[in-house]
Amino acid sequence: MKIKALTMIAAVAVLGGLSVAASAQRDPAYAAARAGGEVGEQPDGYLGLVGAASGDLRALVNSINIQRKSAYTAKAQASGATVEQLAFTSGCNLIAGTNSGEKYKTPGGVWKTRTAAAPERDSRCV
Repeated sequence: MKIKALTMIAAVAVLGGLSVAASAQRDPAYAAARAGGEVGEQPDGYLGLVGAASGDLRALVNSINIQRKSAYTAKAQASGATVEQLAFTSGCNLIAGTNSGEKYKTPGGVWKTRTAAAPERDSRCV
């Protein structure tokens, strides 16, 4: 029963994370910041700033994270999972979906640049 619930949470989180990520990727400023290594995916399911950032970039990241939290909250209410569970599962999937050259944060809190190898993710990621 628990495995089935976790699988359902993972599926919902993937769909929620992808829809938020897809809408954000339409923003040229987001695409440029991602390609330039100024932002990266975090294990908690939210986008993070890598180093110093302009006010505009901070506002963009805040806006994306508000959209993500809203999506996680809606999916949590629909699935019976917690917002944190959905955000964590989305973080696992968003990090796995990074492309070579993009930044992501390891479970130890270190920013890394994705290579052709699999990214370093939390051991609880499925």
